Amino acid sequence: MTNELARLSVRSLPDVFAARRLGRELAAGLGLEHQDQVRVATALSEVSRSAVSLGQTAAITFAADENSLVLSVAVDGTPPADGIAAAARLMDVVAADEQVIRMSKRRPLHSTPDFPALTERLAAMLPESTLDELRRNNQDLIAALEDVTRQKEQLAALNAELQETNRGVMALYGELSEELEQTNRGVVALYRELDEKSEQLRAAAESKNRFWANISHELRSPLNSIIGLARLLADPDGGLDAEQSYQVELIRGAAATLLTMVNDLLDVAKAESGRYVVNPTEVGLPALLATLRGLMRPVTDGKPVEVVICAEDAPPTLLTDEMALTAILRNLLSNAVKYTDSGEVRVTARTLPGRVELQVSDTGTGIPAQEIERVFEEFYQVPGARRGGTGLGLPYARRLARLLGGELTLASDAGRGTTAVLSLPLKPAAEVSGVSA
Repeated sequence: MTNELARLSVRSLPDVFAARRLGRELAAGLGLEHQDQVRVATALSEVSRSAVSLGQTAAITFAADENSLVLSVAVDGTPPADGIAAAARLMDVVAADEQVIRMSKRRPLHSTPDFPALTERLAAMLPESTLDELRRNNQDLIAALEDVTRQKEQLAALNAELQETNRGVMALYGELSEELEQTNRGVVALYRELDEKSEQLRAAAESKNRFWANISHELRSPLNSIIGLARLLADPDGGLDAEQSYQVELIRGAAATLLTMVNDLLDVAKAESGRYVVNPTEVGLPALLATLRGLMRPVTDGKPVEVVICAEDAPPTLLTDEMALTAILRNLLSNAVKYTDSGEVRVTARTLPGRVELQVSDTGTGIPAQEIERVFEEFYQVPGARRGGTGLGLPYARRLARLLGGELTLASDAGRGTTAVLSLPLKPAAEVSGVSA
């Protein structure tokens, strides 16, 4: 529903100023903001002025509906195009129909104007003089200029603050750049020192390996000679009495132990130096396990320990280095028998996706939990559980396992036994040759 509030005929410039004043008053009465009031007044002024400049009379109707301020301008000729174009930039809706121009501006949603009072106020207003209207326009212009000045001052303050921030950022960037440069110099020096240390460690490792290899090689011949001579002296026809035979047997046993240590040292040196060449071949796993059981029989003589081989789930063949696999399993079986006083040593094999898992379990003394990883250190033996050996067997076995592309781990319960698990691929990913463990 549209409420008509006032009418005005515009024939001259003073009427144009009056239309402007009435439009602004109507906008104020309907609760529009100050800028929208100016827009409504200016739109009416432009349409009215254009009509007057063409010699037309404009009949303006001031009205309002539930949502908008509504203005209707009827002219006695063709609606002025320049006035319509100017009004379109100021009002929400501008439409021209033959000789009638309709314009509207949205009202605030919650405004409740007093239409009767607004009608009386508009009717009582008399056209002001041109000077008064110019004064009002000047006041609007001054207010707009003051607003622009305030915005300019705010912008200048923001620019000054931004410049200050930029100076702080540049100073911080300079400090960070200097710190980064110093850090880089320190990192370069550290890497240089690490390279020097690595070179020293490499040289020391090579020297150690050469020492082990040379000493082992030089000791093997005289030790074999000692063992051979002791065997000859221990012969029943050697003419030795019981005490002398016992002493010779001690010499032979000590020499054999020392020869075992020398061989272990030589094997470890070979693995560490990268000279151990892995030659994968098709290995019959059940046959290899059966051979190992036969090799373990002399070791178990005199001990109530049974070596059990369970190869039902083992793959028939395994592509790996037979000598390395034999050395690993022989070492694990020897350790198991050595630390088992009674019970059994069980070897089981099972096939997993892409891998084979070999387990050597015993019912021996076991290893404390805190010592499990330490037994893989060279020359380390569990305190209070030494039964001969050099402490090199397990480290060497783990290196061989890794050369074969697998892994060797231990699980143990002190006093209840130990389980060694060797996991190997069914087929090596690639032929490995000369790789250090």
